[in-house]
Amino acid sequence: MTPEISFHPIRSSEKPVFSVVIPSWNNLQHLACCVESIRKNSTYAHQIIVHVNEGNDGTREWVQAQGLDHTFSASNAGVCYGFNAPSHLARATYLVLSDDDFYFAPRWDYYLLEAIEKAGTNYWCISGTMIEHTLSRNTCAMAPFDFGKTVDKFDEQKFLKEFDKIPFADWSGSNWYPLVLPRGLWTAIGGLSVEFSPGMGSDPDMMMKLWHAGVRYFKGVSASRVYHFGSKTTKRIVHNNANRQFLEKWNVSISTLYKFYLKMGKPFEGPAAGPSVSSEFKMRLLRDRIKKSIGLS
Repeated sequence: MTPEISFHPIRSSEKPVFSVVIPSWNNLQHLACCVESIRKNSTYAHQIIVHVNEGNDGTREWVQAQGLDHTFSASNAGVCYGFNAPSHLARATYLVLSDDDFYFAPRWDYYLLEAIEKAGTNYWCISGTMIEHTLSRNTCAMAPFDFGKTVDKFDEQKFLKEFDKIPFADWSGSNWYPLVLPRGLWTAIGGLSVEFSPGMGSDPDMMMKLWHAGVRYFKGVSASRVYHFGSKTTKRIVHNNANRQFLEKWNVSISTLYKFYLKMGKPFEGPAAGPSVSSEFKMRLLRDRIKKSIGLS
């Protein structure tokens, strides 16, 4: 059962460029660092909106003291509601989805807005690029570049001197946070699908919803950078079976979406053309149909 969510807007005549939405679950140290970095390193004025899950570590009181728009649930509502609810308080034309364990590098917003203005379409989904301390299978992140695995060990001065010296190209696929898209498009697709609560698989599901809405411009912007601490709050929850849910809903697997539709992590070359009807793609579709029919994820 989803906990009741309350809405707490602040009065403001400010015209923000981005409305930055950040769900946070008893993760005040990271959240405070994230908000401070947005305030300190942004080129433009932005609205910051926090969804406070529980907040029994002082998060709610801190958010109130900071004068931030926020929503609140007395227990963890998950990231789907955690993004959907506060997005209703957004005042900007563009909505940025952010994790709470990011440190936003200088001019992160300048490069995102530049990419938006160069897109040549109103149907787009654009991401910044994560710098991570540990190597993973995510080819869309710069790693390993260790500036500190925790906030209290973060070498901010070293990061500020070196973050923009790391070579990396613009990439295809978007999907990863921080992610910006037109608020009207977010509303049109219904935000994140709450059937994926507490949230595993909700991001690729959003990409597929955008695809079916006609979006083909999925871009990761290398110059717009954040440092990702990786606080691992997802370890506290029971995961939904994201792969199975996605396969049941869309008749293709998440890996098929990434490889054949979004070309995830490949160098960005413009709008996605869609899967070519190759033997490899046909075999992948057959594999997905078999997995669905026998109940595999």
